[in-house]
Amino acid sequence: MDKQGWLKRNITPLLTLLLVIAIIVGISYFYKNYPGRIDELKTYGYLGAFLISLVLNATVVLPAGNFIMIATLGATLPSATMVGLAGGVGAAIGEITGYMVGYSGRAIVQKQKIYTRLEDWVRRWGAVAIFFLSLVPFFFDLAGIAAGVLRLPLWKFLLACWLGRTISYIVIALSGALGWEVVLRYLG
Repeated sequence: MDKQGWLKRNITPLLTLLLVIAIIVGISYFYKNYPGRIDELKTYGYLGAFLISLVLNATVVLPAGNFIMIATLGATLPSATMVGLAGGVGAAIGEITGYMVGYSGRAIVQKQKIYTRLEDWVRRWGAVAIFFLSLVPFFFDLAGIAAGVLRLPLWKFLLACWLGRTISYIVIALSGALGWEVVLRYLG
């Protein structure tokens, strides 16, 4: 029993961290060497919004924004709201990588002031902090890591992240759609 407990405490977090690193390296390699492939996902419609958000939110602490693509899809597809919903689901699933990094218990983030502040917010307000932090794109990977470190239940993390990301993606997609309508109006 003691050997099993040791394996669970030491090997499982290490394997989780290695899996996350493999996902991040794979996505980063693919994105760097084949950037046009990500743009091709736009042709998949709502599924493209889901996949773009999934892939670009699965990178941890790497700047890979997808707002321009979501705004473009919002302008070109029939329903900007559906683009936001599909993108929100993909984003929430993609953000699991940050959560898993924190849950593994391995120190990937140096205890800097911003991380410490985010961790305090997540400790104090839990899923509510995750919801509000997921509304804005900045520093959310660190909030996901903090949620994993603090062992916030995965379902609470996913629900709060999905709600926040969906709201922000709907706003971005609607902005893209409304912006396109304004451009078309001026062009005649």
